[in-house]
Amino acid sequence: MVRLKIRRRHRLRHKEISAMSSAIDAALGTKSFTESETVDRAEAPEFDVLFVDGALLGLVIDDEPFLTIRGILEYGASKRFVTVDMGAVRFVANGADVMGPGIVDADETITEGDLVWVRDEKNLRPLAVGKAIASAEGLKAKPKGKAVISLHYVGDKLWSLDEDGEQ
Repeated sequence: MVRLKIRRRHRLRHKEISAMSSAIDAALGTKSFTESETVDRAEAPEFDVLFVDGALLGLVIDDEPFLTIRGILEYGASKRFVTVDMGAVRFVANGADVMGPGIVDADETITEGDLVWVRDEKNLRPLAVGKAIASAEGLKAKPKGKAVISLHYVGDKLWSLDEDGEQ
């Protein structure tokens, strides 16, 4: 198993937890962690990660907090989704970027450069977290080429780290 190197883990203050939680809740339309929970922030090679009561449920990319796939499963999300057809699922679940022709729906609030989560059209389960290359209108137009750059997906190092409980 490939290990993910986590460095500089530190506990967040109540004010920091509240700010992170509020940003996540506004972006995803959910109710995530609260100040009463223990939240740690640590550095990973590509972005920072958030441990909520010991579970890896969030990440911070370019100073923008977002939920991991497990975080979306834990708290749910109603915004910033990109839905792909079932033919794209095996590719996205293995870390491939989302291609325009595979998109069947996208949240109207998505703008270019937003962090988004990718789900399948049948079960509406999260498959990946990525960065949108276009707005919702552009994503729904099914352009050729990449539409969402994959940053975290089912089975990657972050997923495996939380599964093993190795922190």
